[in-house]
This record gives sequence, C-alpha cells and structure tokens, in this order.
Amino acid sequence: MLIFSLGGLLGILFGGTLCATYLRQEIAAGISPKLKQLELQLETIESQLNLAIMTRHAELSARMPVAAPRPLPEHDGH
Repeated sequence: MLIFSLGGLLGILFGGTLCATYLRQEIAAGISPKLKQLELQLETIESQLNLAIMTRHAELSARMPVAAPRPLPEHDGH
C-alpha cells in the first residue's frame, strides 16, 4: 500500500512539473508575437513624434529673425 501511495505522489509531482513547464512555454510563445507587434507600433509612434518635433522646430526657426548675439556682461573682477 505504501509503495502505491509513494508511486502516486511521485507521478503527481512529475506530471505537475511537466504540465507547468509545457504551459509556461506555450504562454511565452503566445505572448512573443504580440510583444513584437506592440514594439513596432511604439517605434512607429516614436518616429512620428520625432518628425513632428523636428518639423515644428524648423518652422519656428524659420519664423524667428536672426538676432545679433548679445554681448556678455562685464565683470569687475570681484
């Protein structure tokens, strides 16, 4: 009777370990493509934001008149 109980417990232990390993692999395999797609979307958004910022900066730079550089304040040496 003890041998059958020990065999059953070991079977449950090994079966649970195998099942958990398989489930973890399947979950990771299902998430990986979604993560790659999300990463590509974020890169696209980042590129669009950089383009918008650079365009706005160029527009503002073109509108501003070129001013002469201001002279530096003089120091008394104190």
